Amino acid sequence: MSTLTPGTSRLDRYFSITDRGSTLGREVRGGVVTFFTMAYIVVLNPLILGFVADVDGNFLGGGTGNGENLPAIAAGTALVAGVVTILMGVVANYPMALATGLGLNAFVAFSIASQMTWADAMGLVVIEGLIILLLVLTGFRQAVFHAVPTQLKVAISVGIGLFIALIGFVDAGFVGRIPDIAGTSVPVQLGRTGQLAGWPVLVFALGLLLLIALWVRKVRGAILISIVVITVVAMVVEAIGDLGSANEGPTGWALTVPKLDDVFRSPDFGTLGEFSLLGSFEEVGVVTALLLVFTLMLADFFDTMGTMTAIGAEAGLNDEEGTPPNAQRILAVDSVAAAAGGLAGVSSNTSYIESASGVGEGARTGLASVVTGVLFLLTILAAPLVAVIPSEAAVPALVLVGFLMMQQVTEIDWADLEIAIPAFLTIVLMPFTYSITVGIGAGFLAYTLIKVTLGRARELHPLMWVVAALFVVYFGINPISDWLS
Repeated sequence: MSTLTPGTSRLDRYFSITDRGSTLGREVRGGVVTFFTMAYIVVLNPLILGFVADVDGNFLGGGTGNGENLPAIAAGTALVAGVVTILMGVVANYPMALATGLGLNAFVAFSIASQMTWADAMGLVVIEGLIILLLVLTGFRQAVFHAVPTQLKVAISVGIGLFIALIGFVDAGFVGRIPDIAGTSVPVQLGRTGQLAGWPVLVFALGLLLLIALWVRKVRGAILISIVVITVVAMVVEAIGDLGSANEGPTGWALTVPKLDDVFRSPDFGTLGEFSLLGSFEEVGVVTALLLVFTLMLADFFDTMGTMTAIGAEAGLNDEEGTPPNAQRILAVDSVAAAAGGLAGVSSNTSYIESASGVGEGARTGLASVVTGVLFLLTILAAPLVAVIPSEAAVPALVLVGFLMMQQVTEIDWADLEIAIPAFLTIVLMPFTYSITVGIGAGFLAYTLIKVTLGRARELHPLMWVVAALFVVYFGINPISDWLS
């Protein structure tokens, strides 16, 4: 005899809990585990977006670059993640959570906002999300998916991973830039002065070691636990040593000083609505704006398809062709999430592979996503505390994420020069030039050139020709402009 109450019975029918071999308890537990596995994004996203000035010298959400804007970015990050993850559960009935994409936010900060205002940059994110939604609804997404070789997509992901790891090391003060002085032989160095100095770098090293230890022992929520523990350590170190910021000396904290000053206040949603839909086209020109949108689309679109397929496989939900249930709805919600991130001024939102942790706990339906989304919304209340967390406590997570993305490099056939050389250029030029766009452009152009050189131009998808031509213009925009003038 069924023990379901009328309320739980309705939940069971709506989410097909019993039909998918799950229980209410498993769904709740899976949603909680997914949240704690990916809640670190509420801390990391402000650190990536909050300290980069746009072309006019302004910072996202206001402030002077000293961390005043971090709570607003954190609140917006939690708000959008909560809403779109609940939407994934209710509309697509799928155990997959969404939040601001790591890698995507780095691209927005370092490759887009450096060329235009933050509002213009977020406008491009909105456009990218709407384009993907259109591709999903029309079925044209298959053309985009097949245009780029699979191994080149892998190279893009690996390159972004290395770029993220480099950001982590730089923000921690473990890697520093050599001053622009004649006679220097290398562009970067160990530490800010050529050697490791100061307690903050030691705090970062301790955080990285702790995170590695937790990760290899497969501790649930390892990233979040590491951030919390090392933040407490950092606060003790600051209370004893009164180190101040790196602006006051090379041994200070890189970005934020871990003090409980003025953090117990109401959440601030200062980033919401910080977007300009078409301003970027006036700022950088149509060609550059389109290339930036295309690059965003590449990084977002293909990752989502891979993530939803992997989660469906682990949950045993995919059909014989490897397609998850409600695939069209899943992709549609993900597209809306990308645009929503731009509308809220917190960068493109996308699906998280960390959702697999909830599936491992038994989640099989969208109810788990609803639970995760509600927990993200509750996190808004704690958003002001983000201003306390120093980068040294948070960026070990970036190094780990870089490692995880680097693992995909084995999927590239390094014996096949036709793909190996473009993949190599894509991977190394992202961190070496501090630009995701440059890496993708170099890879695409090299791939096109090699195919033409070998007489295999017919193998190129028509869309690749278009993109290659756009990147030629992108790289040569200055001499072309001079020539035309």
